[in-house]
Amino acid sequence: MTEYLWYEIVDGKDPIEQGDLVNSCPIIIPLSDIEEGERVAADVEEYDIVVMSQSCDLEHENVDLVLVCPFIPLNEFGKLNSFYNGKTGKEALRRGYSPGFHLLNKCEIEGHETDFLVVDFRNVYGVPFDFLKGRIREMEERIRLLSPYREHLSQAFARFFMRVGLPADIPKFADKIWR
Repeated sequence: MTEYLWYEIVDGKDPIEQGDLVNSCPIIIPLSDIEEGERVAADVEEYDIVVMSQSCDLEHENVDLVLVCPFIPLNEFGKLNSFYNGKTGKEALRRGYSPGFHLLNKCEIEGHETDFLVVDFRNVYGVPFDFLKGRIREMEERIRLLSPYREHLSQAFARFFMRVGLPADIPKFADKIWR
């Protein structure tokens, strides 16, 4: 069977692409309502993030803000929600049955090893492009998710984002209406 690598290591000076993993990225979280002309109170939280913006937009610098989602190692994620500690929860993640989350494989590249990673689609942030470029230049190397796993991540995000809740669904076929 052919082995498809999930990740590669790229130099900190390489351009940002969709699927790049960046550790300890500062994210600004406003603390209150924002009124025009007023100063805004905010916290700065650090998250490990994966770049979700399209590589073509990043390459051509067609964005001011880079769309990112936080990720967390599976073992830590299970501590936050015990369902994901067991086989049923882990299998639900693996199969894509938890649409707000996406499971990435372990990275086993020497010196860059990770556990399975859970990407959180429910918390999406915009990071200024120039800030992120400066941040990754400070890094010697970073992990990059490879194709087709990068596109699989993007597709899972799209499925989560495009969900539609209907006000009234079609009745179940087992109901009297279908007899």
